[in-house]
Amino acid sequence: MKRHFIPFVLFIVLVGFLAAGLGLRPREVPSPLIGKPAPAFSLPWLQAPERSLSLADMRGQVWLLNVWASWCVACREEHDVLLQLAKSGAVPIYGLNYKDEREQALGWLGQVGNPYTVSVADRQGRVGIDFGVYGVPETFVIDKQGRVRYKHVGPITEDVLRSKIVPLLSGLRR
Repeated sequence: MKRHFIPFVLFIVLVGFLAAGLGLRPREVPSPLIGKPAPAFSLPWLQAPERSLSLADMRGQVWLLNVWASWCVACREEHDVLLQLAKSGAVPIYGLNYKDEREQALGWLGQVGNPYTVSVADRQGRVGIDFGVYGVPETFVIDKQGRVRYKHVGPITEDVLRSKIVPLLSGLRR
C-alpha cells in the first residue's frame, strides 16, 4: 500500500503544478525593466543600413519601441492600429525588426505600410533579448529619461491603445 501511495501523491502534486501553470497569462507577467533604464543599443536602420540608431538618440522624448517581424502573423493584427497611431502624431514609433531578413522586412513594410519613424534591424535578436522579448509583437513605452514605463506583449488593439497606452503617454509628456 505504502509503495503506491508515494507515487500517487507525487503525481497529484505534479498535476497541481501543471494546472497552475496553464492558468498563467504570459501577457500579464510584468517586465523586470519597468521603471528601469531601457537597455542601451546601437543598430543599423532597416532602410538605410549605413545609418544607425541608438537609445541616446531618443533622449528627451517619449517614444514607443515596437518589436515586429515580417514572418509574424500577430504583427499583421496590430499593424492597422500602429498605422493609425503614427498618423495621429501622438508619439514617435520606432520599430525593432526582430530576427528577420532585410529584404522580406522591407517588402512587408512596402506592402502593408510603414508606421515607424525609423525601424532598426536586430537580425541576431540580441537587443530583443536585452529587452526581455520572448515573442513578437511586443511594445514598450519609454519615457524622456530613457526608462521603460510599460510593456505590452502581443498585438496592440484599439482598446489597449485607448485604455493603457494613450493615458500613459499623456502623463509622461507632462
